[in-house]
Amino acid sequence: MAPLNSCQAEDPVSETVIDLKDVCLTLDSRAGSVHILRGVDLNVARGQSVAIAGPSGSGKSSLLMILAGLERATSGRVTVAGSELAGLSEDELALMRGSNIGIVFQSFHLVPTMTALENVALPLELAGHEDALQIAAQHLAEVGLEHRLDHFPAQLSGGEQQRVAIARALAPNPRIILADEPTGNLDSRTGRQIVDLLFQLQKRRQATLVLVTHDERLAAECQRSIRMADGRIVADDKARAA
Repeated sequence: MAPLNSCQAEDPVSETVIDLKDVCLTLDSRAGSVHILRGVDLNVARGQSVAIAGPSGSGKSSLLMILAGLERATSGRVTVAGSELAGLSEDELALMRGSNIGIVFQSFHLVPTMTALENVALPLELAGHEDALQIAAQHLAEVGLEHRLDHFPAQLSGGEQQRVAIARALAPNPRIILADEPTGNLDSRTGRQIVDLLFQLQKRRQATLVLVTHDERLAAECQRSIRMADGRIVADDKARAA
């Protein structure tokens, strides 16, 4: 697959899909309170590709979990896809996530007892789609795995498992794609293919992509590059938007 630089994407429509105001996250530990996020402000428009980079422990993965509604902010306001997350119950958060957000993790999180087709169909079935298997097959074909529908995760390479994970994340046609170090468990060549695939699918669907990475070269390929340190945003390069 030929590399596709996300900077080639069209200008995003100025609709805001992610809006964070003074977001803090504090967790308790045996040593006392640990401040993970410290007053984060972030505004992301529809269709943007945004990298969140920084060293380990800078808060970038925690920020992604806040955006996904998998972690609740200690204080501040988190609005995603028009919903203020603090006001949602756990069930409402799950519904919002299922309708608007696709998540790709470093660890693939596939169900080992399910085939590739069944893994991708799972979120669709949970959402009540009667044609879940048909839609799942289409999405697996989109990521080049139409010949692997009936294979279990243990029968797939790391790159193939990540492709299944991408297909599963995108099958509900989310407005927002969150990717947390999606190439972290892959060799450089396979990782490059996965990144190109993510950018291609993001452009095709005009979705918003928020990509957490420690790789500065990968961050530079996004339309916008944010750098974190010590739980704060210390740099926000908005000039990359094409």
